[in-house]
Amino acid sequence: MIKRIFDFSLSTLGLIFLAPVLIYLSVLIKLDSQGPIFFRQVRVGLKGKTFRIHKFRTMSVDAEVHGLQITVGADVRVTRVGRWLRKYKLDELPQLIDVWLGHMSLVGPRPEVPRYVACYPEDVRDVVLSVRPGITDEASIEFKDESEILGVSTDPDRTYIETVLPIKLRYYVNYVRSRSILGDIYLIFKTIKVLIR
Repeated sequence: MIKRIFDFSLSTLGLIFLAPVLIYLSVLIKLDSQGPIFFRQVRVGLKGKTFRIHKFRTMSVDAEVHGLQITVGADVRVTRVGRWLRKYKLDELPQLIDVWLGHMSLVGPRPEVPRYVACYPEDVRDVVLSVRPGITDEASIEFKDESEILGVSTDPDRTYIETVLPIKLRYYVNYVRSRSILGDIYLIFKTIKVLIR
């Protein structure tokens, strides 16, 4: 309950104070390429319930039809503005809407698409999905350059499932078992510090 109040309060303040930035980025996206401002994708959340995540669109329309559900290296589907948004993780800002709605938390395991959640070991899946997914966590910080890592693989999808995902799941489980409000505050500031660098 305390965590939900914390998330709701900070997401409300964030949406209010970042409104000018969100509007400015929305205009840039519309001027740069055709298509909607937001990218909406089905993700798996608390207790396995699915929701449609909000992200600023950084790829051409129907990008998933022409490639993987993960971004790999210098992905040609990424737009000019999209590359800049991804570099500074600004495409994640609209997820404050998902936190405000209660689908997500500010800090927690990143929400995956159903296809990858199906790869979770059953006992791990139960633990990870016992909390709301988050905008940031230790795994997000560790794999901030994930697309570059996958870009050097001959089979990015397999590398993600067999190499990257198991490491992320260890971070997720560790978070769930040791989570606290102070820990969340620490991870929020750690994320900001990494992005500024």
